[in-house]
Amino acid sequence: MSTSSESSEKIVGISIKDIRFPTSIEGDGSDAMHTDPDYSCAYVIIKTDLGHHGHGFTFTLGKGTDVVVHAVKALRHLVVGQKLCSIFQDFSGFWRTLTSESQLRWIGPEKGVIHLATAAVVNALWDLWGKIAGKPVWKLLVDMSPKQIVSLIDFRYITDVLTPDEALDILEANQSTKHERETSILKVGYPAYTTSVAWLGYSDEKIKNLAEEALEKGWTRFKVKVGANVDDDIRRCSKVRELIGWENMLMVDANQRWEVSTSIEWMKKLACFKPAWIEEPTSPDDILGHAVIAKALNPLGIGVATGEQCQNRVMFKQFLQAGAMQFCQIDSCRLGGVNEILAVLLMAKKFNIPVCPHAGGVGLCEVVQHLAFFDYICVSGTLENRVIEYVDHLHEHFEYPCVMQKYTSFMPPEAPGYSTQLKQESISAYTYPNGSAWKDLFASSSSKFQLPPPDVMYSV
Repeated sequence: MSTSSESSEKIVGISIKDIRFPTSIEGDGSDAMHTDPDYSCAYVIIKTDLGHHGHGFTFTLGKGTDVVVHAVKALRHLVVGQKLCSIFQDFSGFWRTLTSESQLRWIGPEKGVIHLATAAVVNALWDLWGKIAGKPVWKLLVDMSPKQIVSLIDFRYITDVLTPDEALDILEANQSTKHERETSILKVGYPAYTTSVAWLGYSDEKIKNLAEEALEKGWTRFKVKVGANVDDDIRRCSKVRELIGWENMLMVDANQRWEVSTSIEWMKKLACFKPAWIEEPTSPDDILGHAVIAKALNPLGIGVATGEQCQNRVMFKQFLQAGAMQFCQIDSCRLGGVNEILAVLLMAKKFNIPVCPHAGGVGLCEVVQHLAFFDYICVSGTLENRVIEYVDHLHEHFEYPCVMQKYTSFMPPEAPGYSTQLKQESISAYTYPNGSAWKDLFASSSSKFQLPPPDVMYSV
């Protein structure tokens, strides 16, 4: 698994930035629990002594991004000075080193801010690997042998459900036909749904206009944010269903707003609109609660989708064991990067649960597409009941934004790397709090944003 003509190439530095976009101004991204998100990321650039750069990030909602930045700084000593060959030839071992530092793991382990920081670092390493290999990450993975894929995964805590040998069997079963699926996906892309028409903070008129525009572009799958007020939800779902018709797919998302019993009763009132799933009905940690909801809603034809805030592979294991999810929503920045996500993809395959990646956030569409392409080609072998979320926000800030075919399918990226690299002008404008765009907002008398107090540390 050579990564460079120079096996001694090593990492000489990591820079970390707090990048925030003021999406709350227009209500973009708003839901029942997160009413005013400013889509943000802790942005990492890894540099090598031969001049290569890997870019990675983890997604946040504004406040707290600085906390993740400092967590990345705490991991920096584990990365700087490492030879690339030692990382990529034993990536599962290096991943365990990142997640098992004997003192830092106390503020996890493998969850929360320290795991978000791990994701940012690991994502940057995969971007670096792809760029050095001259391949987009999905293709880098697809071209690996089943044994190489298995070697990337830390199976600790999940061997009661998935052993390395079982993972190898799953991958080897798809080897002889993966070229056919790769050829197909390059032509038709991966199906997507849109969340951008019905954020909770949008007016009925705005939802109507956006839904009509989406239909004209060819969208056939729509998600509506719900959870704050049942009468409002009935009205909004009625309007969207009337606009999109009954032949198109509808999903709803409560973003963890409800109790278990409330979830069931609320969804009974929305069942007449035929939603395919209810997403995150209750606490993302309540595995058995999700199982109760799933059992109650099954007769209504409504599945439970969750996973965007599922903190690690162990929780996904238990969700799958309990029958608590009918749609598995991996998040490229909540789990510990590609390596841990590979474990979840393989477990989902074993339980025959479709993976529908979460992508509601800055850069998430760019990243999760790589994981979905790999899943289809090498793991699941099917597109049945599988879709990637698409939100039409902030793609213009990326060097290699996701490409949509007829607005409804993700097309495989061609540029080497993980599609994570922000444009330099965007970094300069939206670094918090000293970027030019933020200085303008702080200076504006009509802006709701205020310069943070001087005792708040944002230096990296």
